Amino acid sequence: MWMENRTEVSHFLLLGLTNDTNLQLPLFVTFLLIYTITVVGNLGIILLIFLDSGLHTPMYFFLGNLSLVDFCYSSAVTPTVMAGLLIGNKIMSYNDCATQMFCFTAFASVENYLLASMAYDRYAAVCKPLHYSTTMTTSVCAWLIIGCYVLGFLNASIYTGDAFSLSFCDSNVVHHFFCDIPAVMVLSCSDRHINELLLVYVVSFNIFFAIIVIWISYILIFISILQMHTAAGYRKAVSTCASHFTAVSIFYGTVIFMYLQPSSNHSMDTDKIASVFYTMVIPMLNPMVYSLRNKEVSNELK
Repeated sequence: MWMENRTEVSHFLLLGLTNDTNLQLPLFVTFLLIYTITVVGNLGIILLIFLDSGLHTPMYFFLGNLSLVDFCYSSAVTPTVMAGLLIGNKIMSYNDCATQMFCFTAFASVENYLLASMAYDRYAAVCKPLHYSTTMTTSVCAWLIIGCYVLGFLNASIYTGDAFSLSFCDSNVVHHFFCDIPAVMVLSCSDRHINELLLVYVVSFNIFFAIIVIWISYILIFISILQMHTAAGYRKAVSTCASHFTAVSIFYGTVIFMYLQPSSNHSMDTDKIASVFYTMVIPMLNPMVYSLRNKEVSNELK
């Protein structure tokens, strides 16, 4: 009875990236290539870290989990997009839409906290090298990873519950290529002001908490290395932080752009372009940014 009172919509129609038939095949080939690189890159890194005992260290423990999360949240979106481009199947049931939103937001939230945990790990390695083994113990790493997953899935429950507690009784056309929170919430025929505020507050807390941890770690790393007064120290600072900072900037830049503004300010076409980066491009780049540029991983891979 509660479900029937809440919504009359049984399915959603995803408009996708474009209706231009001349672009659909090139986009499908492009996304297929991106997804193939994502799967091979991330699962390859996981397998390499698992098989090579020389990579059984805290840093690679976090990298392995980051690759797993990238694979999972890309897989929650990309296959659906490719199916829509290839066969035109853009209809998604109410439950499937909620499931996709939950899976995507869960693993994206886990990545948010993983990036902060990785920044803390680099701080411990650079600023406290003599105490690194006692600071980043197996139990500490395990609890950090468990905390990332628990918080990620808890946040996803809040986000999905917040969005689907609204009534959908007018339009079921989602102006997006997947069931993203702003694109679905804007369809509601009920007052969504409180729901939008809750979304902004929860997302803001999660993002800025992680960003604060990352920035404090970076500042302490640079202070520690600048005190060395050597050119090697500057190079070490760049090699330690540049790749991580680049990926962090892209990830948080697009997430802040997408979720920390009122739905009235959203341009769906602009949102789609931004969404391609954090749903498809970032999971593809992370294996290269974090792992393949690492000398130890490159040597072991060879």
